[in-house]
Amino acid sequence: MNKVVVVNGPNLGRLGVREPEVYGSQDLAALTEDCTRWGRDLGLDVRVCQSDDEAEVIGWMHRAVDEHTSVVMNPAAFTHYSYGLADAAHMVTDAGLPLIEVHISNPSSRDSFRKHSVISPVATSTITGLGFFGYRLALEAVAHLLDA
Repeated sequence: MNKVVVVNGPNLGRLGVREPEVYGSQDLAALTEDCTRWGRDLGLDVRVCQSDDEAEVIGWMHRAVDEHTSVVMNPAAFTHYSYGLADAAHMVTDAGLPLIEVHISNPSSRDSFRKHSVISPVATSTITGLGFFGYRLALEAVAHLLDA
């Protein structure tokens, strides 16, 4: 069974209480349950994690490369400025692994600082603005790419 890590960046541990009009009312536990179920249905072994710590998120990218694990990543605020994370994400795609960037909201329709992503140029693909459903599409994309 192919492994996938779903990586969530800063403040996503506050899903359900942080700006529910933007991020919805479901929490990280619900997202974890959804991703695990969707992955299982697709024949993927999914692990979901979240951290507000940039170094920890970078470490998960290194681990993905070392363990040959595909990545679905919502880098959250790290999207806009973390060149360290962009470099680590590049290692994932350089290893021939899918890395799908996902955002619950559509960053391009929000604050001006959110319009720039340092992750998108190195990601295999980006899915935005579809809520939790975007994660499902990202997992489907990983399954498709692994089968191709």
